[in-house]
Amino acid sequence: MIEKKDTYFFRVAGFLFGISLPGNIFPERILPSFTPFRTSWDGKEDPLFSLEVISGMSAEEKCSDGFRVIESMNNDMGHATLSAGDDAYLIGLRPLSGSSSCRMVADSRFRAGRIFVDWADANAGMALSSMLRIAFSQAVLLRRAVAVHASAVCCDGMAYLFTGKSGTGKSTHSQLWLGHVPGTHLLNDDNPVLKVGDDGVVMAYGSPWSGKTSCYRNEGYPVSGLARLFQSHENRFVPKTDVEAFAVLLPGCSVIRKDSLLYGCLCDTLAEMSSKINVGILECRPDYGAVDACRIGLKRHPWPVV
Repeated sequence: MIEKKDTYFFRVAGFLFGISLPGNIFPERILPSFTPFRTSWDGKEDPLFSLEVISGMSAEEKCSDGFRVIESMNNDMGHATLSAGDDAYLIGLRPLSGSSSCRMVADSRFRAGRIFVDWADANAGMALSSMLRIAFSQAVLLRRAVAVHASAVCCDGMAYLFTGKSGTGKSTHSQLWLGHVPGTHLLNDDNPVLKVGDDGVVMAYGSPWSGKTSCYRNEGYPVSGLARLFQSHENRFVPKTDVEAFAVLLPGCSVIRKDSLLYGCLCDTLAEMSSKINVGILECRPDYGAVDACRIGLKRHPWPVV
């Protein structure tokens, strides 16, 4: 029997995309973090991608032939595998212990695809959100944008981003800004989006993906700078430019590194961004002194720099 579908549209960082869900599945219930990004489509704009969500996992078994595993990893959702086929990718995710798997088959540019979900699984919504994050983060690479594993705050109309390995204190540093700098608010705590506008200004946007922190702001601000955090016994900001700035930006970006086109687009975008925003390394303690060092370091020159 053909499954009845309803299509919903969302806009993140200015990018429109559509999701077709079974008629008895509603986005406000299964994807609550997407609610602030809900929009409509006038039929004229070309969506970033369109994905169809299919109930059950039996049909997806027929889609697995012809793919070879190129990457396997553990993330905050569980175990994920990336497989490549002829001009297509297959992403598999087993979210948590005891949960059913979730899979996505998409074309190589993530413009269209299908996601197979077991709705009986209590973690179905989390798995679907994770798949949408993967599709979005790859598709935007072709549009001078990148999803960054970072925490982001806004102060005086500007965005400041903090990256680093898990456990280095990105969220803690953001909380210190909130408690120390009047008028500061959290933009996103895990996966903000950076985008170069047509005017050349680098913007930071909130997204439906914010880790363990419920912060889903449909807002965008010019970027003052980005700092990569390292735990230390002292607070010291070390500015980076040119190639060194590029090297600071790269590790936190979402990209299929074995895909030469997507990776090349990312490198081009980061090269442009590294010349337009302040970038540096923050060696820091978890105290307000780190905020002061970072804030001064990321305001070395007025915006914008062209």
